[in-house]
Amino acid sequence: MLYSKAKPIVILMADDDEDDRLLAQDALRESRVLNELHCVEDGVELLEFLRREGKFSDKDAAPRPGLILLDLNMPRMDGREALEQIKLDPELRSIPIVILTTSAQEEDMVKGYDLGAASYITKPVTFEGLVALMSALGKYWVEFVELPVNNG
Repeated sequence: MLYSKAKPIVILMADDDEDDRLLAQDALRESRVLNELHCVEDGVELLEFLRREGKFSDKDAAPRPGLILLDLNMPRMDGREALEQIKLDPELRSIPIVILTTSAQEEDMVKGYDLGAASYITKPVTFEGLVALMSALGKYWVEFVELPVNNG
């Protein structure tokens, strides 16, 4: 069932684990949430996507996301560093970021919120749990939350 006032949003997922990215794509499809999902593999690619640099220079290939799903533990630049960079950038800081990670450490949670994350979620261990999570995220971010219109 599609939501009554649902408008598709662009979701950008930053996660170095290919299996997690594929599972998230499948879970979003399964949850029937209206969305467009793009994926990057680390914090460096995340910032390049958001700033439309390098291989992400085409505006159509790198649309401004309405929501970022961010893993914390990634190579090159981890999620904590990327979150800090995004929230320091006046052009990007208004994009809501949901930390979606395997880390259940209190320290990571506190730091994530201190740096400006909208939510902190520990990754479910089952596909069914991931489908339920993606459905809930989609319902919340697509149906209930008012996001600013920014075609950036």
